[in-house]
Amino acid sequence: MIKIVPYEISWGGRLKNDFEMYIFETISVIINLFLFSILLIKGKYLRAFISMKIVNVTLWIFFIVFGLNTIGNILAKTNFEKFFTLLTLAFSILIWIILNKEKNRTDNKTYK
Repeated sequence: MIKIVPYEISWGGRLKNDFEMYIFETISVIINLFLFSILLIKGKYLRAFISMKIVNVTLWIFFIVFGLNTIGNILAKTNFEKFFTLLTLAFSILIWIILNKEKNRTDNKTYK
């Protein structure tokens, strides 16, 4: 949004002007804030204003999106975007760990 990275090399090189860039980046910031709040709820750092089932479903959706984004980054036109394959893959793995951490904790309690 502050034009450090030219919009021509972000979003798959599909943005044509500043207006499109501002729209896409605003939506991106809102989605990231939403994910951050979901993660805070999952970690019990923020009081749950939605059920934990919705939190888990939302995290599974983000896991799938980051997985698809990883594939998209591998197939990107520019090396700049290909670099982000590592980042989106890391996010996918971290969300997977978060989703399975509670499951493993529950499984361990049943055996004790």
